[in-house]
Amino acid sequence: MADELELLRRANPVPADGPHFGDGPLDHTAERHLDRLLNDRPRAPHRRARLTWGLAAAAVVTALVSALLLTGQTTAPAVAAPRPLAVRADTTPVSLKTMAERARAAAADGSPALRKGTHVQSWSLGMSEDKPPITLPEERIVRWNADDSHTELVVATDPRHPGKPVVRETDGEPRPVEDGHVISRQTYPPSWSDAPPQSVPPHDAAGLRAYLQEVQYSDSPLHTAGLLDAVTVLLDHWTLGARESAALARLLADAEGLRPVGQVTDRLGRRGQAYVYDGSVTRRMLVLDPATGTVLGLETTFTKDEPEYGVKAGDVMEYSAWMR
Repeated sequence: MADELELLRRANPVPADGPHFGDGPLDHTAERHLDRLLNDRPRAPHRRARLTWGLAAAAVVTALVSALLLTGQTTAPAVAAPRPLAVRADTTPVSLKTMAERARAAAADGSPALRKGTHVQSWSLGMSEDKPPITLPEERIVRWNADDSHTELVVATDPRHPGKPVVRETDGEPRPVEDGHVISRQTYPPSWSDAPPQSVPPHDAAGLRAYLQEVQYSDSPLHTAGLLDAVTVLLDHWTLGARESAALARLLADAEGLRPVGQVTDRLGRRGQAYVYDGSVTRRMLVLDPATGTVLGLETTFTKDEPEYGVKAGDVMEYSAWMR
């Protein structure tokens, strides 16, 4: 029996004491655990897959480099980490209570309406102990059909045109523009769930708080960090209507530690009011439409150096910019 057990141990592709756990790249789950440790708080699981060093990242980088070489555009880097959003010094911060009132007024006629699906540009930092950190930008568009089937198109953001959307809809079908490299294109059969975030979000503040509590997968109170995590998950599944955005703005107005800092221009060229929440190692910046209170984006940056992973204070950890 001892011989058979030894053979099985040798055949194990990922032994407990293997080098992958010592100095290899972190997988998606390990990154989440690291983030929890760094911030000393629970985080809701991301539904979006994070691109890290490995075969998937290498394939995307290779495709982007190839695209640049084929078109003769070799001056721009294939992969580049975005700079953190900068607050305009000549602007006056607007309180979240004021934004909540603006959102309520904008929702008076109930337009625009809630829509299942999302259109988002995102960046997610892949960290490794033996390679420099990189950020791979992508754009994702999800559209649902009347029969509860849906399509998902994920396209690499063109490095020659940072901030330019690379997915557009033609006749209701999402398609990449000519310079967008397709990472994946999937069609999913009909599916339905009555649990958040698949179920329809409420458009009143109390109902939405309970909904986001379920999204967080935790019985602990929905503090500001967990609220921002849950909002990210919500917006990765739904394009909020005016009434849902007003309910969310009301919740954000009551969030502790989320303070106004002024006006920013996001990576899609949109002006927004910025609100910052400081953690122990990271700072999160929420960007709202100044007229309607709609969430435009959420950025996380490091506030301290982490030499072990090659990141410095001010480096962007992740960013999402949502569109209608």
